[in-house]
Amino acid sequence: MKVSKKMMGVLPVAALGAVMVFGLAACNPKVSRVDSAAVTDLSGNWNDTDSRLVADEMIQDVLARPWLSRFNKDHGKVPTVIVGTVRNLSHEHINTRTFISDLEKSLINSGDVEFVASAGEREEIRSERKDQDLHAKEDTRKAMGQEAGADFMLQGTINTIIDAVKGEQARFYQVDLQLIDLESNRKVWVGQKKIKKTVEKSGLRF
Repeated sequence: MKVSKKMMGVLPVAALGAVMVFGLAACNPKVSRVDSAAVTDLSGNWNDTDSRLVADEMIQDVLARPWLSRFNKDHGKVPTVIVGTVRNLSHEHINTRTFISDLEKSLINSGDVEFVASAGEREEIRSERKDQDLHAKEDTRKAMGQEAGADFMLQGTINTIIDAVKGEQARFYQVDLQLIDLESNRKVWVGQKKIKKTVEKSGLRF
């Protein structure tokens, strides 16, 4: 069968269209829902599993140390704690806010300490109390100067060390936390958690 010049002009266009259709189909992402507690270590970077497990383990350790029983004995009450800054000193971007939230959740749910709002949260709460002074009924207003002060602050750092050769990489994460007595500046607890991961990067295969 002879192919006319007109048909020859149409065929490349049709072929290009087919390639585009197949290309779009190949780029279409496949999404699967998984349990939020499942381990999904895809890149080897710090992830939600690391944040949750490190927070739970370190809070269990801090609450098992002598400072807590000594405070309970000396003051006849549970201590009030606030989480300060956790600095990211690693090579990668880490959302320390989620890690701090995991720390706060573990502390509050333990029932062994009381917890106060962070510096940013307190600003919003104080603004609300000022607004109540002007607009709320007297019997519903919340008085200024009645905030509970924290006895201890938890703060720390996240560091990494990277060791790589050819297609393999070792990632070493170290989380250091310390609990400080706000009145005396004494460190009553120092905790450390280490995580080591190996990542292999294979070449593309066709």
